[in-house]
Amino acid sequence: MAKRQLFDNPADFEPLLPEDRDGRLVALGLELLRRAERLRGTLQPVTRRSVAALVRSMNSYYSNLIEGHRTMPRDIDAALAHKFSSDTKRRALQQLHVAHVETQDWMEAAVDKMSAAQICSGVFLRHIHREFYERLPASLCQVEGHDGKKHPVQPGELRTTEVSVGHHVPPASKHLDKFLRRFADFYGPLVQPTPQGFVAAAAAHHRLAWIHPFLDGNGRVTRLFTHAWLRKVEADADGLWTLSRGFARDQTNYRAALANADEKRLNDLDGRGYLTDRGLAAFCEFTLRTALDQLDFMRELLDLDGMARRIAWFAQRHESTGELPSGAALVLREIFLRGEIPRGDVARIAGVSPRTGQTITRELLKRRLVLSDSAKRPIRLGFPADAAGHYFPNLFPAGAE
Repeated sequence: MAKRQLFDNPADFEPLLPEDRDGRLVALGLELLRRAERLRGTLQPVTRRSVAALVRSMNSYYSNLIEGHRTMPRDIDAALAHKFSSDTKRRALQQLHVAHVETQDWMEAAVDKMSAAQICSGVFLRHIHREFYERLPASLCQVEGHDGKKHPVQPGELRTTEVSVGHHVPPASKHLDKFLRRFADFYGPLVQPTPQGFVAAAAAHHRLAWIHPFLDGNGRVTRLFTHAWLRKVEADADGLWTLSRGFARDQTNYRAALANADEKRLNDLDGRGYLTDRGLAAFCEFTLRTALDQLDFMRELLDLDGMARRIAWFAQRHESTGELPSGAALVLREIFLRGEIPRGDVARIAGVSPRTGQTITRELLKRRLVLSDSAKRPIRLGFPADAAGHYFPNLFPAGAE
């Protein structure tokens, strides 16, 4: 079999944007903009930040799931509290999860201080990779090569060897800098809160995966990069939704769309670049429709009346069994609606004495159903695994307990 030629010229991954003659992709981008803005206004700001923290954890769960790693929500809870399993496999999954969450947390803070164009820079992409892998033990910083041997993954370093991904052979390692410069020069100016900007974000997702700049971790970096783009243009609704959930729930079509966009141009009706325009357009449409589906899912899930009912139902059920003191349901519902409450309001809301109010507060804090920054600060909602599954049905796949 003839050896496949490695890509060595940035022209090899043209087109970088698909043709959109009928305006279908731009129309989807416009709808994404509208729905993201509607989602942003669904919750009180303090509650919104708490839900965003849960969604950040969910993003890690689904991004890792795409890579074939499934972590149970209870293990996630324990890991975020720095309580790791003694079982080697479960501990490794917990470490992957925490590394992803902390990397996204770092990335979001960094993005807020960066210019839009910097999102697409090779420097930023390498920082994402470095932040993730520096948080992992050495045993998780290695990948098995085609030779069957384990090769170390250097945090933040571009690959120096040649690889293949399915039928796709990414660019030659010695030319990666050229491809990444072209990537940044083209996509950087397109990081804008416009319908065309969202089409570009979808196209950039594929083209970064196509470049495959790192020895390992390219999928995670690509999904984090796309999240960074959406955050910079304020389309992440303050962190209330994630594309990774949609990609993970439709992995077969996600992987097929990625692979189809890898193909060479079919004929003279398939664009003017070396790669298929139709395949890239189809991937962009798949990505934008996945985004709209996830925006709709979260908007329905975060409906005020529905959320308030589910929170109250969860607490009332635990009151009936004696696991929570009477009045807890009223307190949790009020916190959800107001975002946070002073501790002194608990007794009034529950209709009990101040001493009993303190008991309710202690129990809610113990179970992490409410959180507080200090012993005298207001309390706000927490989302431990046993409650999150009831507050947010279908947030995690069936069977994830």
